[in-house]
Amino acid sequence: MLYQDNQMSHLADDKAKLLGRVRRLRGQMEAIERAVDGEKDCGEILHLVASVRGAIAGLTNELLDAHLQHHVLDVDDEEARRRGVEDLSSVLRSYLK
Repeated sequence: MLYQDNQMSHLADDKAKLLGRVRRLRGQMEAIERAVDGEKDCGEILHLVASVRGAIAGLTNELLDAHLQHHVLDVDDEEARRRGVEDLSSVLRSYLK
């Protein structure tokens, strides 16, 4: 990303919520690890993986919404808005590969 740390300060408002999501994801990944290590049924493991995928999608959506709001929609400076759109476009190209 092109942004300096201080330009991402809008995430500080939701920091606790975002960290909670990340910690839940870590716990879900650890559950997958335990299931694989414990040679659990593949169906059970697939359900765990699906839950992680959903959690990642939720986190991604939340971050995308925040980026759009704070670096595109609420930006008066055209150059800053252009950078926000370029960053988002770059992320989406990578995400959709």
